[in-house]
Amino acid sequence: MMSIDSRDRRIIEILKKDSRTSFVDIAKQLNLSEGAVRKRVKKLIDSGIIRRFTVEISEPSVKALVLISSTPAIPNPKIAQEIRNIKGVEWVYEVTGQFDIAVLASGPDITYLNKIIDEIRSLNGITHTNTLIVLRQH
Repeated sequence: MMSIDSRDRRIIEILKKDSRTSFVDIAKQLNLSEGAVRKRVKKLIDSGIIRRFTVEISEPSVKALVLISSTPAIPNPKIAQEIRNIKGVEWVYEVTGQFDIAVLASGPDITYLNKIIDEIRSLNGITHTNTLIVLRQH
């Protein structure tokens, strides 16, 4: 894996706050040239440290964290990939602890969210779920 320095870390922090920040603006903040920032970002992308740039929208939605237990007979990566393909699933994490997989799902209302959760529960290998509805995000 590529080693990153403090400037790379600062570039990442700037882009995490607003992925649309121009290389010129980043360069000004870090006292670098625009070309130097462009090369650093390209290296971060090529090495896989930056995997994607995203857009957050503020349309009303209901979110839930779904904690999932699975059977050892089916590998967690296989189950996680099936979950990832469900519409409304934003993130899928393999985790340690009491649960095997954690999912962030969202939809326009509770009924839609419940359909996502039902679809997750119907997958082969899921033994138990625990759903936490998000009340507020900070």
